Amino acid sequence: MTNNKRILVVDDEQDLCEILKFNLETEGYEVETADSAETALTLDLTSFDLLLLDVMMGEMSGFALAKHLKAQEETKDLPIIFLTARDTENDTVTGFNLGADDYISKPFSIREVMVRVRAVLRRTAKESDERQPSTLRYQGLELNLDNKTVSIDGEQIPFTKTEFEILHTLLEESGRVFSRQELINRIWPSDVLVLDRTVDVNITRLRKKIGRFSKCIVTRLGFGYFFDA
Repeated sequence: MTNNKRILVVDDEQDLCEILKFNLETEGYEVETADSAETALTLDLTSFDLLLLDVMMGEMSGFALAKHLKAQEETKDLPIIFLTARDTENDTVTGFNLGADDYISKPFSIREVMVRVRAVLRRTAKESDERQPSTLRYQGLELNLDNKTVSIDGEQIPFTKTEFEILHTLLEESGRVFSRQELINRIWPSDVLVLDRTVDVNITRLRKKIGRFSKCIVTRLGFGYFFDA
């Protein structure tokens, strides 16, 4: 079983790192460990989905590392669960003020950690989905999926609904060849008779409107059309 989620455990207690690594890997996660905040900073932290971070470590504390990560654009959204033996209200408040997603006091049960990890990953995955930009973009070509507009290098281009939907379909699954019938089924109402020629005409208009990107809409003879990104 694999969850396809990467977790970094940062703690100066080697035995605890190994215990957490073993149990998390048993749950299907990919796990790496670091014995200090300084060591963690040598890793590609953007490749991880969650950080289990001890508070009390050597020269650089977990709080200091978290503050550093939250100040960096590329790591500011990295979920963090603090692990600490200091179970005080001030420490808990400090942790959450630094942007922690959860706070687990030592000693803890492995079962508790697994539950907290699943909950944070589930919540942050949902938040990530909600933050997904409502645009499709290829270089200077951009589709705004909210207001249904197309712009090239910042200049808005007038599109019909059908042209927009064709471009949306091709760009969203770039590289995939769509037959004319697939495009008809996706874009036109089922009670409307549409000929293959109608698809071709709309593709021709679409190519003219997107200018230098027209070459990206490729005809695969005998099969259909695809967007070559």
